[in-house]
Amino acid sequence: MIEVLRPILQLLVVIPGAMLAIAPVKGSLKYPIKPFVVTLMSLLLFLCILGGLLSYVLNITTTVPLLCVLTIVMTLYCCSFNVSLWKTVSIALSIVAIFASLNSFSRAFNAFFVEPIVGIEPEIWFSLEAGLIYNACCWLCLLLAYYPGATVARRMIEDRHFAQTWYVFWILPTVIIALNIFMVPTYPTTLYTGRVLQGYFLISILLLIFLLVFYSLFLMMANYLNRNAKLQYENHMLSWQQEKYDNLCEAIEEAKLARHDMRHHFNQLYTMAENDDIEGIKVYLSTAIGRMPILEQSFCKNRAVDSVLSHYCALARQEEIPIHVSVDLPTASLSVDEMDLCLILANLLENAFEASLMSEPKLRWIDVALWNHLNRFILLQIENFSSVDVEENNGKFLSTKRKGNGRGIQSVRRLAEKNGGVSDFSYQNGVFTAKIMLRCNHIEKGKS
Repeated sequence: MIEVLRPILQLLVVIPGAMLAIAPVKGSLKYPIKPFVVTLMSLLLFLCILGGLLSYVLNITTTVPLLCVLTIVMTLYCCSFNVSLWKTVSIALSIVAIFASLNSFSRAFNAFFVEPIVGIEPEIWFSLEAGLIYNACCWLCLLLAYYPGATVARRMIEDRHFAQTWYVFWILPTVIIALNIFMVPTYPTTLYTGRVLQGYFLISILLLIFLLVFYSLFLMMANYLNRNAKLQYENHMLSWQQEKYDNLCEAIEEAKLARHDMRHHFNQLYTMAENDDIEGIKVYLSTAIGRMPILEQSFCKNRAVDSVLSHYCALARQEEIPIHVSVDLPTASLSVDEMDLCLILANLLENAFEASLMSEPKLRWIDVALWNHLNRFILLQIENFSSVDVEENNGKFLSTKRKGNGRGIQSVRRLAEKNGGVSDFSYQNGVFTAKIMLRCNHIEKGKS
């Protein structure tokens, strides 16, 4: 029984390796995570036991069964995640490099504790003790590296700024794997010659330490660059939001001034009427109506929110886009940041308006619902039809106007999180739906 376990133990390290490979990309999995992991682990356990039994029956090394299992795992890994091939291959190689170094360490340990018998061929598998140590080291590696892989490495994978990094990341792991393969002695008895065993043991440990130091430095560098990129992005978004808010306020103010100038229009019309200039009156009215948005409708007591809604409703009516607005904000004061709410509302209405313009006139419509729920949450839902397919990448919707993620949606997500809320976006059957929840009485630290 013990003899059968020895080749199986050498193959079972594939399981912690596969679990470690899943950690950085589990957010990009195409299937539900729990059933996928259970199915994959069960399959790997079956393949490892089958490969170990074949090695025992045929009295061969575990090299061929291991390559077969790794081929199956790599194929499933690359096909099950919405991640580029370069990234998945680089992740797999980095883990194989660590486990290859652990394999060399276990081989040295095996040779150190197993005395060769003169006249008898050395065993082709690790001893039971070396196999157990090999598995223990691999599982310990999984425990130590899982959290960094699921946090720092995951952010690095999802960040498009590091796309080019993955084209060179695979080089060092590949070199380490090649060195470990090159170190494997052609004849097992070579390890017992002179100080070869001590040198082999030392080199395997140094390779492992070098690899771990490299990964640690690489993750630290990536985390530092990620943090700087995030700060730069937030500063850019704040500047962009302020500019957008100022432009919106300017447009609303111009509309209010247009209404204020109505008296001057009436004076001009009265003069033209006294002169019986009917054609002049028609031309004047046509021009004035075209320039002046319709802002006579009031939706709520809060002036800022009402102005944003009125502005975009006027734009929608000018383009003959059916828009339905339902607002339930009973008081003029809001228990959330008024500027943030107006920016969220303006971003989503602008997206809905532009999507409607790109759709056929008969298919255009926008629905807006905004209400205060039990004085605890401000809830907002905006739906619109869009004939332009909205692409999604890792939970982020891509812009239909430029390359990359939609800046307006990113801004909305950030503002919702800032106000202690959440945001949800979906696109199904031509209908884009945005749902926002802002927590009332949420006060940011450091904010007066």
